[in-house]
Amino acid sequence: MSHPDTTPGARPPALLGTQGAIFLAIVLGAAVLIPALNLLTPAGSALHVPTYLVSLLGKYLCYALLAMSVDLIWGYVGILSLGQGAFFALGGYAMGMYLMRQIGTRGVYGDPVLPDFMVFLNWKQLPWFWYGFDWFPFAALMVLVAPGALALVFGWFAFRSRVTGVYLSIITQAMTFALLLAFFRNDMGFGGNNGLTDFKDILGFNVQADGTRAVLFALSALALAFGYVLCRYLVRSHFGKVLIAIRDAEARVRFTGYRAENYKLVAFVVSACLAGVAGALYVPQVGIINPSEFSPANSIEIIVWVAVGGRGTLAGAALGAVLVNYAKTYFTSGVLAPYWLFMLGGLFVAVTLFLPKGIVGTFLDWRSRHAEAEPDVPGATPKPVA
Repeated sequence: MSHPDTTPGARPPALLGTQGAIFLAIVLGAAVLIPALNLLTPAGSALHVPTYLVSLLGKYLCYALLAMSVDLIWGYVGILSLGQGAFFALGGYAMGMYLMRQIGTRGVYGDPVLPDFMVFLNWKQLPWFWYGFDWFPFAALMVLVAPGALALVFGWFAFRSRVTGVYLSIITQAMTFALLLAFFRNDMGFGGNNGLTDFKDILGFNVQADGTRAVLFALSALALAFGYVLCRYLVRSHFGKVLIAIRDAEARVRFTGYRAENYKLVAFVVSACLAGVAGALYVPQVGIINPSEFSPANSIEIIVWVAVGGRGTLAGAALGAVLVNYAKTYFTSGVLAPYWLFMLGGLFVAVTLFLPKGIVGTFLDWRSRHAEAEPDVPGATPKPVA
């Protein structure tokens, strides 16, 4: 008897499904609608979207892509990484170095080669690792290579040593904390505690212009859509089935002959590259990148986003990132700012107790149970038994 997936004429499983189609429609619609309402409507119109809001929403989209990168490894492989902020920051620094090289003589000290912080620290020449960042294709490549290479080296040692569970979480947190301390040093050549800022242009366009902000928002939306399709393709493929099996019973997967560490390593590197892209799009919209992005607290907060939205749903992770960061923006702008961390911790505890599958996960579970509980309709085609 042939397997159902290999039966002639059998329909292959849909890549996106209804949930994915709705998610992509919302994201791609926002990529067109938000810039259009910003650029094509007058400032006094009720439909006008101000530029500051475009940048804020663009930041949320970058966070959504970052959360999705975490969900790929946590929700489908079982790797709870508390160092995802490191990959995000490395991608941001790669973009920040390109933006700093574009300033040229417009800096405070007017040096055509050295960034202002290097002139202030009495550096005589540009460090070797800054070469090439005046060329955008090289910088774009480094956005993927820097976090990807770190994930490759770290994951190769960690997964081949079969470090799992809480021990893996601890060493990922130690990794990002070590990078935090390193990037705080002035002699590292990355701006020290002040980081990189005062950006002027990107690809010759003023980063402060309304049109540039709108394009950056659209690119963030497209990156989120591409990231979703990529992750969805991976988890729906045979590769993704092995990842889920590793999450559920890694020892059994090893006994069947699969090299589980290789599968985990590939997923970890892909996740790191997605986080790097999110960081690269985040920097020109926010206008600064500094070592605080390496803070272990930031990586822990990403886990909260994914837990709130729904682990193992991809779209839920993106939704959780947007909702939590919107709440953060709303509450930290008023008298409740000192209590935000308490509210965030309370939210995580509440979700763990009452919505362990997150918002989207709980909804999908409810819908599945509701569909199973529906009475059979006379004359309807019976549902196939799994």
